[in-house]
Amino acid sequence: MRSFFITGTDTDVGKTWITVGIASALTKMGVDVGIMKPFAAGTAQTSGFKSEDVQRLANAAQVNDPEELVNPQFFLVPASPYTAAQKLGIEVALDSVLQSFKKLSSSHQMMLVEGIGGILTPIFRNYYVTNLIKDLDLDTIIVTTNRIGTVNHTLMTCKMCNSYDLRVQGIIINSLDQSGYSPVELKKDLETLTRIPVLGIIPNLDKFEINSLSESVENEIDLKSLIS
Repeated sequence: MRSFFITGTDTDVGKTWITVGIASALTKMGVDVGIMKPFAAGTAQTSGFKSEDVQRLANAAQVNDPEELVNPQFFLVPASPYTAAQKLGIEVALDSVLQSFKKLSSSHQMMLVEGIGGILTPIFRNYYVTNLIKDLDLDTIIVTTNRIGTVNHTLMTCKMCNSYDLRVQGIIINSLDQSGYSPVELKKDLETLTRIPVLGIIPNLDKFEINSLSESVENEIDLKSLIS
């Protein structure tokens, strides 16, 4: 069974929400899904996992894996791993990320790994999210939105994936902007321009709720294509 790296065209495009929806939907189908967010950043929670995103992912997949595996490195600075490490005077724990992924992969049927930021978010000076995907040897799912400007961002993301010879499973449109592109028209344009399939269009949800996200994914995405 294949595993996937969920990346995005930018930060705040809904990678976590989409990953939560997929994880929950697959779990309900009886798939043993492992989750991982190698790097997270921001303000730490006072209970549970430091990262709220990681907590949401773990709840969606109903896993009890230790925090040091599902989120090997948390930065108390909302920035890329490279910038956060520079500001905090620490090293990026890439070896820990790779080893944690190996351990989790041996414990679950499939893995969903959520990235940080966009495809070229720097981890080291000359090592980006693209390099991490390559080292993990994962198929890629790109999350984009229907905001004005998304065509440019999505095309650049797809071209960089191609430059790094990444295997792109498809694009998911997260309909965040009511004043943005028509998602149906955007789907047609993106498929024509990128030659990459749009796996689904997820409607905008007013608030985070696992069951609603799971239902949206079940309705809009052919999940069997992800586990075949």
